[in-house]
Amino acid sequence: MRIVSGIQPTGNLHLGNYLGAIRNWVRMQDEYSAKGAECLYFLADLHAISMPHSPAELASNTREMVAALVSCGIDPDKSILFNQAQVPAHAELQWLLNGTARMGWLNRMTQWKDKAGKNREGASVALFTYPVLQAADILLYQGTHVPVGDDQKQHLELARDLAQKFNNDFCPEDAPLFTLPEPIIPPEAARIMSLRDGTAKMSKSDPSDMSRINLTDDADAIMQKVKKAKTDPEPLPATVEGLAGRPEANNLVGIYAAMVGLAPAAVLAEFEGKGFGQFKPALGELLVEKLSPMAARYRELREDREALDAILCKGALNARDLAAPTLTRAYEALGLVRG
Repeated sequence: MRIVSGIQPTGNLHLGNYLGAIRNWVRMQDEYSAKGAECLYFLADLHAISMPHSPAELASNTREMVAALVSCGIDPDKSILFNQAQVPAHAELQWLLNGTARMGWLNRMTQWKDKAGKNREGASVALFTYPVLQAADILLYQGTHVPVGDDQKQHLELARDLAQKFNNDFCPEDAPLFTLPEPIIPPEAARIMSLRDGTAKMSKSDPSDMSRINLTDDADAIMQKVKKAKTDPEPLPATVEGLAGRPEANNLVGIYAAMVGLAPAAVLAEFEGKGFGQFKPALGELLVEKLSPMAARYRELREDREALDAILCKGALNARDLAAPTLTRAYEALGLVRG
């Protein structure tokens, strides 16, 4: 069993990033590595250049993401952690698979339609072929399982289609090259909203720093932000249905539930009838308890560029070793002569 998953490097990581994605990676690492599976986690810096970007920010964000992943529990000794740019086989296999991919398949990708919008003629070719690189990311390592949410199911289906067509077109029937990856549906990721607007996602692009809990925030900042989080004057209800039409209350209850690993109904059973004057301090203390050790480690590690680069280099060496046999066989299957 080999699990492969990637994440685009973004800066200013916050509570939403942790509860929405990073925590699931840690869970999979601990659960599946104990069963003898391999987990490959990569920073998708090649994907990042499909959209306008700042080179300096991309380099900085890549290292910050490594610091965040390690501080939140990703263990480079248990998982292979690397960035795409240090494993050229990703780009090589994408090009080899471009001959198998079909324009019609890529035109149907909903993320292409969403990101390109009405200006498809002005969008980059990299954005259009993004799903082929995503397929290469998985197939390169003979990934058996890929964690997917609803927005990625279509891309995994494309990876399977590419693998099947390549195997059919270029490989003996009894010796297919690519493994067809299966989906892993991770536990439902918490959807964390802004502390200033319960209808908007928590985001690093929000101009108000009070709208989010950053992974770099200290205990005082966390308590202050929770204290000033937007709420309503009503006490907490007895049931989840009672949170309908109360987006800010629903968000704070959801954050508490996600941090303690309980259903929102269980949180409401504990705090039913209590106002936010009691609930907010409890939530703030919980966040400080859970996040402060990670935040301290993150602040320390993100300043150590040498250590971060060493983690990426180690992971890339392992990834290149795993990728080499598949890439060699792909060249041979296509009749490409290499020295």
